[in-house]
Amino acid sequence: MNNKPIAIMGVFAVDLAFRVKRLPVWGETVLGSEFRLGPGGKGSNQSVAAARLGATVYFISKVGTDNFSEIARKTYEIEGVNTQFLISSSCDTTGAAAIIIDESSGENAIVITPGAANALTPQEIDLACEQIRISAAFMTQLELPVPVVVHGLKTARELGVPTILNPAPACALDDATLALCDYLTPNESEAATLTGCSVDSLDDAEKAAEQLLSRGVRNVIMTLGARGALIKTPTLTKYIAAFNAGPVIDTTGAGDAFNGGLAVGLSEGMTIEEATRFGCIVAGISVTRHGTAPSMPKRSELDKYTQQSSTTKNSS
Repeated sequence: MNNKPIAIMGVFAVDLAFRVKRLPVWGETVLGSEFRLGPGGKGSNQSVAAARLGATVYFISKVGTDNFSEIARKTYEIEGVNTQFLISSSCDTTGAAAIIIDESSGENAIVITPGAANALTPQEIDLACEQIRISAAFMTQLELPVPVVVHGLKTARELGVPTILNPAPACALDDATLALCDYLTPNESEAATLTGCSVDSLDDAEKAAEQLLSRGVRNVIMTLGARGALIKTPTLTKYIAAFNAGPVIDTTGAGDAFNGGLAVGLSEGMTIEEATRFGCIVAGISVTRHGTAPSMPKRSELDKYTQQSSTTKNSS
């Protein structure tokens, strides 16, 4: 097993989650059935996911000096995420996200304000250069400003560290940015935004992934919700089935669970197929629970599910 750490750059945001029977329309008020407040933000969630799976994680970000920032630091203290490069700003507020969850399907809609993380600078990222250099992987997302994301990816590539970009929330990226990605992990809607083509079928997914490869991405791993994930490399096209760990309660954070699992798998020397399957198992467990960071499974739980899956296959 590779013991190198994982460097993750992204946003911390406090999640304010509301469960409702249906989404409101503009100008309408609906009664919610439940409210939860907890730690969130894609980079933060991915850091917690990877740490719970046994990885040493360094989180690169910025928070305010308000009450929400105390939630961040307490979370990382409990989860074992290293905060050496979590910078405090007295000029900006900590990020926050409003999440509305359909209680019947578990599907969600999210609005996030990155807050202080939007003010993260290239110079502050450079403070983590030596840590990035010794990491097994560098992972980031698009909740940060694109120039900051590009600087982080460039830094990792120049240091010879594999890069993972989770292009969420979706926005158009130029070929130079895509060429910095050793692994790109869009979902269907994000792939559509990146390529300008609709991704409604598996054939569409393969075509979109092929276009992304032609634009410089080295490996595309597209998450397909209940259909699992598509791996597309210059030499491989492979579908990995979704993992069913029980009834779906909340899909919020499923993508973060997958990406955290993928990063850990790759850092431990798994093949791209093994790491993708590993990520699918992590995501499959997370959607059976409420919340984002709190839904991430621990390695001991994952091992149990993996053993059960193997036992079922061997007995069939």
